[in-house]
Amino acid sequence: MGQRGDRAPCLPLLLLLLLLLLLLAFCRGRIVRVPKGPLIRVLGTEVAIPCSVSDYDGPSEQNFDWEFARETDFVRIVSTWDSTFTSEEYQKRVGHGDIKLRRSSNDAVELVIKNIQPTDQGRYKCSTPSTDATVQGNYDAEVQVKVISDGLWVSGSKARSSTSLKLSEGDSFKLRCSAITTSPEHTHLHVTWQIKSGLSWQDILSLTHEGKFQPGPGYEERYRDGDIRLDTGANDTYRLSVSQASSVDAGVYRCLVSEWVRGADSSWQKIQEKSVEIASVSIQRTVLDVLISTSNLSVTERDSLDLTCNITTDRSGIFQAEVTWYFSGSPDDTLSDAQVLLSMDHDSVVSDSTLISLSHVDRNSYRLLVRDVGVEDSGYYFCQAAVWVPLHNGSWHKVVERTSAPVSVVVTALEPDYEVFLNASKTPKFSDDPTELECRITNAQDTEANIRFTVSWYYKEHLPGDDVATEELLATMDADWTLLLGDRSRERTQNGEIIFSKKAVDTFSLRIQWTSESDRGDYFCVISAWSRHRNNSWVKSKDVTSAPVSILWATQDYTLTVEAVKLKPFFVAGHTFEMTCKVSSKNIKTPRYSVLITAEKPLTDQSNPNGTTRIISLNQDSVVRLEDWTDQTRVDGVVLEKVQENEFRYRMYQTQISDAGLYRCVVTAWSPGGGGMWREAVNGLSNPIQIDFQTSDDMSFDVSWFAVRSFALDREPVLLASVDRRGIVTQSRRNGSSDLSLERISPLEFRLRVHGCEDHDFGNHYCVVTPWVRSATGVWQQEPAVKAKPVFLSVKMDVLNAFKYPLLIGIGLATVIGLLSCLIGYCSSRWCCKKEVQETRRERRRLMSMEMD
Repeated sequence: MGQRGDRAPCLPLLLLLLLLLLLLAFCRGRIVRVPKGPLIRVLGTEVAIPCSVSDYDGPSEQNFDWEFARETDFVRIVSTWDSTFTSEEYQKRVGHGDIKLRRSSNDAVELVIKNIQPTDQGRYKCSTPSTDATVQGNYDAEVQVKVISDGLWVSGSKARSSTSLKLSEGDSFKLRCSAITTSPEHTHLHVTWQIKSGLSWQDILSLTHEGKFQPGPGYEERYRDGDIRLDTGANDTYRLSVSQASSVDAGVYRCLVSEWVRGADSSWQKIQEKSVEIASVSIQRTVLDVLISTSNLSVTERDSLDLTCNITTDRSGIFQAEVTWYFSGSPDDTLSDAQVLLSMDHDSVVSDSTLISLSHVDRNSYRLLVRDVGVEDSGYYFCQAAVWVPLHNGSWHKVVERTSAPVSVVVTALEPDYEVFLNASKTPKFSDDPTELECRITNAQDTEANIRFTVSWYYKEHLPGDDVATEELLATMDADWTLLLGDRSRERTQNGEIIFSKKAVDTFSLRIQWTSESDRGDYFCVISAWSRHRNNSWVKSKDVTSAPVSILWATQDYTLTVEAVKLKPFFVAGHTFEMTCKVSSKNIKTPRYSVLITAEKPLTDQSNPNGTTRIISLNQDSVVRLEDWTDQTRVDGVVLEKVQENEFRYRMYQTQISDAGLYRCVVTAWSPGGGGMWREAVNGLSNPIQIDFQTSDDMSFDVSWFAVRSFALDREPVLLASVDRRGIVTQSRRNGSSDLSLERISPLEFRLRVHGCEDHDFGNHYCVVTPWVRSATGVWQQEPAVKAKPVFLSVKMDVLNAFKYPLLIGIGLATVIGLLSCLIGYCSSRWCCKKEVQETRRERRRLMSMEMD
């Protein structure tokens, strides 16, 4: 019961909502709209009355009919779809285009009447033919048009004597126009001052019909600064005031006045517009010439520099000049890159400076005086001048600014007189010998306390023929004797291989601790003189270059010869292998040698697939090192020793069959390098010495064959067959029908045959050989086994023969089982599943109707 009580108040709301939706559905229909009247228009102006339609059915583009009535009867004016719609009264005006329709969109048009007359005052009706499925809404709308007389009058100022004004840049001017209206309606005026300097008019400043000031595009800042104003005066006058006139203010000025009235919908509507040209204003640019009276000049160091800036202008009246002196190192520098020396503003206020002064000699001359000049004052001087004029509010305005041409000033330094001599105190005879060069200052004159000397070292490579190499900077010193390294010598100097020093006041040295081939060439030094300036800075005043000194020594190519000798011409497995390497070299200073013993094994050796094995080495300091020797049972089985300075001996004890191959000596010659280090000079390779074991009754082999049943060697190998050194063959048990045979076809060859191959015979096959060697005492010794490279065996199957018998057996069995199933099914249905079914008798009785009952 409580729930029903809560739902009861909702029912009236739902019914009311449904009623509103039905009402909106019935009220929806076509709506034709025209402006809310009356529309007030001025006699002789062009009138446009808009009409639009919405909420309609049918095509998107709608047609419109316009009619006019002065009292009660409407007269047809024009139609968008019927050319015969126009009545006889309006045919002439419509034909001449004085009255026309202008479509603004598919559902809106405007009725345009040019030069509206009092007879056009009345009611205008806009109609739209129906394109709707049902007639709903309104299909026409009316608006009242009222025509009033033209009461707007616009004129220029009566006080002006000429329509042309010629002004100078920075001047101020005022323009006036009068605007009055005698309209019977309550209208407002909108006054706009415009300028035309090209093809179009541009708004300057407006006083709108709502009493607001509105600056035109580009005049907002000048309006905020008060340079452009619009004032109203007596007798309906409007005055435009322009201050600080510039070239952009030149052009034709006009006063544009529009009349506005508030419509019935409270919106403002412009009913007419008039304009009058007031004046043509031309702005004459102020001529200003700036010239430095002195041409390019040269001044001796410690003297004074005197320059005068002369300015001339055609400006008359009250004005002030502003002068600024600039200094630049290049004539192409801009003012932002130049240095400001001194300036005098339009109030004759000069900025402070100790050694530079600026004075106003006369009205048009400004003198710059620089005392105690130095070499750093060499450069380009130029003068910038500007003309300022006073404004009505007491401030000053800059009207023109010019910059003089630069004047070149060269300050000649009091250079010291000196010479430079370069000699080599130490020259190399061999590579890695030291080199020392000394650069001396001689015959120095006029070297006072304000002079300082620094050095720069250069290198030039010797090139064959007439080719000229470029100079490379090794190192240089700046004014405070800080050493700056070049790219060529930076790393070696940081490592202590090159030393730059100052031995005395007049002597600089360059020492190369260990001279290399890349140091061969010409060397020269440059002594720079630096002068102290008045600001305690140092400026380079002179450079003197020495004659070059060549650092060369006789060189020949390094040669190295290595000879290997086998001490025992013949031996068998288990004996000691011994060979010597003799080294001879030429053109190498106090050489030392490092030796490496290598062995080239047969390709069947799996320990080194590349074939070359590094066994043992002896470096230039006689330190022995085992390289790739991996036989742990014979760690001490190889020995490399230095017999003489140029002779080395290699021994290998208890040789085995796996040691067979070619043995060489790889020798490297080393010469003393910088810092106690050794430098590699040249490499040499000896002739090969072969270890080859001859087969005899003293050697036999155990051979075993294995198979890995996979493409990759990732499974355990399976033994197939083996033969021992006594010739006894042993085969492993096999599951398939294939058979194996193993035979010896030569003293060093064993062959495995697979008869009747099957699919399980595929895989990688390889043999393992274990040598047995009989020693001198008649005892047989087993050597390490050697494993051969695997050979992959693939078996191709005969698919037809493989599946022929299984296929025939399958078809036969399927046929027998099918026939047997049919026979069993027939017998079961015939004798086992048969039974009698008694059908119950059904009585057929008809129903009687209740009336017959």
